[in-house]
Amino acid sequence: MSTENLPQSPEPQQSRKPRVAVVFGGRSSEHGISTVTAGAVLGAVDRTKYDVLPIGITRDGRWVLTADEPERMAIADRRTPEVADVAESGEGGVVLPVDPANREVVYSEPGAVPKALGEVDVVFPVLHGPYGEDGTLQGLLELSGVPYVGCGVLASAVGQDKEYMKRVFTSFGLKVGPYVVIRPREWERDESAARKKIVDFAGEHGWPLFVKPARAGSSIGITKVDGLAGLDEAIAEAQRHDPKIIVEAALSGREIECGVLEFEGGPRASVPAEIPPPSAHAYYDFDAKYIDSTPGVVPAPLTDEETAEVQRLAVEAFDAAACEGLVRADFFLTDEGEFVINEINTLPGFTPISMYPKMWEASGISYPELVDRLIQAALRRSTGLR
Repeated sequence: MSTENLPQSPEPQQSRKPRVAVVFGGRSSEHGISTVTAGAVLGAVDRTKYDVLPIGITRDGRWVLTADEPERMAIADRRTPEVADVAESGEGGVVLPVDPANREVVYSEPGAVPKALGEVDVVFPVLHGPYGEDGTLQGLLELSGVPYVGCGVLASAVGQDKEYMKRVFTSFGLKVGPYVVIRPREWERDESAARKKIVDFAGEHGWPLFVKPARAGSSIGITKVDGLAGLDEAIAEAQRHDPKIIVEAALSGREIECGVLEFEGGPRASVPAEIPPPSAHAYYDFDAKYIDSTPGVVPAPLTDEETAEVQRLAVEAFDAAACEGLVRADFFLTDEGEFVINEINTLPGFTPISMYPKMWEASGISYPELVDRLIQAALRRSTGLR
């Protein structure tokens, strides 16, 4: 591959625009939707304010330069795109700095002299799921001393693991629904005992149950189980994505979401949205979210008191998990009128049809402004202990 068209080392710091590396793809099962998110972000970044360097991570973990062509990163024919579809080379690789004194990104190909691509001032990670959203990439960036958009190591890890997320929320007085966790060692030690643990949970809380990978998102690997006949298949599907699974009781009520965004003076909540039951799906699964684009209702038809309460709880959840930058908080409004938090997403769906941007648009912040605010928040924040 010729390097003539690659981004060149920038001018001295005082005369250049901040450089934003948009990192996407990754090794998780959410690779495709991460690529879609990257296309939306690349299309929204203000090029008069920032230089942009798109970096993809392939499914096998290779870091590559990609084309800066957002239109190639959209869902087409019910298929999500891949980093490999937009990679500039099948062999070249990108190396981020690991020395806090040097933020220069290097591109190399077999048999060629490595080429410096210039410094990166901030990383906008749009990786969903493990190996990106879960604190692993955030830890690398902390070691490198490179500022980044979104939550830090702890909040990212807590936000990815549904068990520990619920434990943190409970310790801060937020109400969560009934759940049971099966860890890999339990399953390996005594499979029948682990399965009985789930059956006993169903006996206490009733069917249906939701069987989920404990550390995945985008509703991937989740099965709604109406009885014993479907339980083993649901467990196997969840374990395809994560050896640790969580089983949640179904709650009767409405699904309400609320966005939280970090402003100069602290976090604020958006207007909430409601996710109505999708008519063509058993629940709000991956296809309902991204392929068939089941619309949410923004703003949610709530009373003023209910709106204020869910906004308060969303900010409380943001603070409880020590979040930064952005979070989408998902709740159930039960038939008894109580808000129960289901989970937070530290890197929520960020495509043009995703609820987080739509809630902020209804709150008066457009998608491009939202992207800009997140970059500016990251540039204000130092790496390290804070």
